[in-house]
Amino acid sequence: MLTDYHVHIYETGGFDPNYLRRYAERAAELGIEEWGLSEHAYFFAETRGIVEEPWAEARRRLRMEEYVALVDAARAEGIPLKFGIEMDYVPGKEERIARFLESYPFDYVIGSVHWIGSWGIDLKEFRHEYERRDIREVYRAYFDQIISMAEAHLVDIVGHIDLVKIFGYRPADPKFLDELYEEVAEAVARGGLVVEISTAGLRKPVGEIYPARPLLEKLHARGVPIVLSSDAHEPENLGYAYDQALALAREVGYREVVAFRGRRREVFPLG
Repeated sequence: MLTDYHVHIYETGGFDPNYLRRYAERAAELGIEEWGLSEHAYFFAETRGIVEEPWAEARRRLRMEEYVALVDAARAEGIPLKFGIEMDYVPGKEERIARFLESYPFDYVIGSVHWIGSWGIDLKEFRHEYERRDIREVYRAYFDQIISMAEAHLVDIVGHIDLVKIFGYRPADPKFLDELYEEVAEAVARGGLVVEISTAGLRKPVGEIYPARPLLEKLHARGVPIVLSSDAHEPENLGYAYDQALALAREVGYREVVAFRGRRREVFPLG
């Protein structure tokens, strides 16, 4: 079984059924049996009041009924598409997040952290903030939110768990990072979450899969399951560099992958 649950369509092609078919063709070409859309929740009017940063607000132009209609139409055509969402975790907004997620029949929910306060950590226009801040404090603040998200029991999958490394900035102290990884892995395991092995980082300045191998090893040691994801924003990136993702997963010790239906897990041999 191969999966690709972290897939976006709207930003590059809108909710165009013909554009969606190109993703389906790519999945079939690569033998990816389980794939689904996970549009950013902040695109939708129904999430107003969760992510309130002006950058996100300017992109909130959709309604969920449009998204649901696209998925329903694809399934009616026989496209085996899963219905997901990428939900930004924002501390203090847990009740709003829960109400939104409970309102729709998602197959899975990816929880991600993109913001430390009002700082969009993966946005190139805000990259300069890494030069202005203490990197240890940045990592601590970022992973504290990952830990809080795990403790909140709102989502199914942790998206790009170490996204904070996107521009290649890392704490100089390896002991600090090792201890932080231990804490994060323990929280994710306690929270019963799945972690994606995401090849998106290979297309970013860091040039590395999410998560870093030392973190993935700690997650595996605690029994945290995986899905494979590409974070594709165009059809050609679906299943991107899966040879590297599969090699890493197997080297660390993974032999199974999780699939989702109606937010319930099934376990399959890793493809």
